[in-house]
Amino acid sequence: MRDAVGSFVGWPSDLIFPDAETLTRPTHKAGKGISRRIESVASQKEVPGRKLKSAGKDIPTTPGTKSQIMMRLEKMVEESDIMHGAIRSIDFDEGVFGIAHFEIIAKEDMQQLFEHDELGIAVIHTYIWYMYVTLMRGTELCNRFNFIAASRINATLITKNPTSVKNDLVDRFMAAGDNTTPSLYFLPFNSGNGGHWVLVAMDLSRLIVYYLDSLSGDWSKYPSMKKTVDAAILKFRSKKNYRNRKDITWVRVECPQQNNSVDCGFFVLRFMRDIIALNRIDIPKMYFDEYKSYSRAHLDEMKDELCQFIIDQRII
Repeated sequence: MRDAVGSFVGWPSDLIFPDAETLTRPTHKAGKGISRRIESVASQKEVPGRKLKSAGKDIPTTPGTKSQIMMRLEKMVEESDIMHGAIRSIDFDEGVFGIAHFEIIAKEDMQQLFEHDELGIAVIHTYIWYMYVTLMRGTELCNRFNFIAASRINATLITKNPTSVKNDLVDRFMAAGDNTTPSLYFLPFNSGNGGHWVLVAMDLSRLIVYYLDSLSGDWSKYPSMKKTVDAAILKFRSKKNYRNRKDITWVRVECPQQNNSVDCGFFVLRFMRDIIALNRIDIPKMYFDEYKSYSRAHLDEMKDELCQFIIDQRII
């Protein structure tokens, strides 16, 4: 039983019997949003570094087909007021981004999952919350991995006010402690206006920045992003009175590559998932042997995990 804590187990719908203690979703008029605090229910006893388990055993064997979990959530959405313009406002655990954070979930966000479309910030953030709750919370991994909200640091904001973005990054670094031991800050970075997603992973103690892009190229495609990240790291170290013994080193990781125009968001999430699950601060330049490439099944697995999490957290 102990080994099953934190995992998801598929269960036939005809064997589910709601009782008097089952929470009932409030009814809302179409077009009106709700604000609901979602309390996380994952175990506090996860083992640091263990791999994430799949969301049940009903992951489709044919890539691109929908699992029972996804179809169940899709039906819940279809029967909810979200289909008529309503939204859900969800409060995240403060530990996810180091500050209070809430996310808005709407119809289009759910459709990104169901239709395997380009991912927006809401889905990116909600899967990050899932990883924090399922894999990290209550373990030493919270001291080794930190997330930066994509809604606060992206190409569009850097263009408008680079100083403000730099200061937001510094504040995030300051909120996590002294950063004298190796740890990673994950920044899912978007090129702007719903564009391409890449992952920037920063180790402040060793002055190393890992760059993971599911398309060819490196950080030179986003010079303002690199300039802002470098400036934030140096300002943080100055505020902490740390001496800079060397320059900041950027490492382009030879990571799995997408073969279409929509998978970049899924790949960025999978990069973070792999790194945390393997409990690796140092990212090999040729990526991890366990995950040299990603199949569609790897991405479908993540979608099922998120669908199950949304169901369990009663978001819909």
